[in-house]
Amino acid sequence: MMPKRTSRSSWSTWYLPRGEKVAKRYVDRLIDYCYSFETFPERGVFSNKRPGLRLVGYRRKATIAFQVKGDVVVIARIFHRGRNIDFGDASSDLD
Repeated sequence: MMPKRTSRSSWSTWYLPRGEKVAKRYVDRLIDYCYSFETFPERGVFSNKRPGLRLVGYRRKATIAFQVKGDVVVIARIFHRGRNIDFGDASSDLD
């Protein structure tokens, strides 16, 4: 049951402890999802940003940019939803 929002301190006391747990659970699941590439790495769609770069979404909240090199999956970046997929001037995240 959610407490009444009578004051900021009572609201923060209720939400802040849950925020960290929720965030940790989300990150743990995202990491588990990345480990699942070991089983089926050839997923996602090809991106025109870089040769061999693939993109796959995670729960509509993140986009994982990765490349398959032989039997190794290289995760270049994980973008939060709505972010532009841009590698900037970095020499190469996939080399």
